[in-house]
Amino acid sequence: MECGNCTRGLDHCHGTLIVHTTEFTECTEPMCEDLDEVRHLAIVDCSAVDGGCDCVSVLDEQVVHDNVA
Repeated sequence: MECGNCTRGLDHCHGTLIVHTTEFTECTEPMCEDLDEVRHLAIVDCSAVDGGCDCVSVLDEQVVHDNVA
């Protein structure tokens, strides 16, 4: 089975773009150099990553701290 975007010569990535709460993005495809959302068919929030993400716990701590202050 061939990728339709590949056969049409469209600029795209087969990896999943992970968007962190800190606005940082990364891709699961090691060779991906352009992290534009338009190039990725799969985009997930970092909280959906198996095992969680450290930036979600940092954000939770900040919310708790702000509510206590």
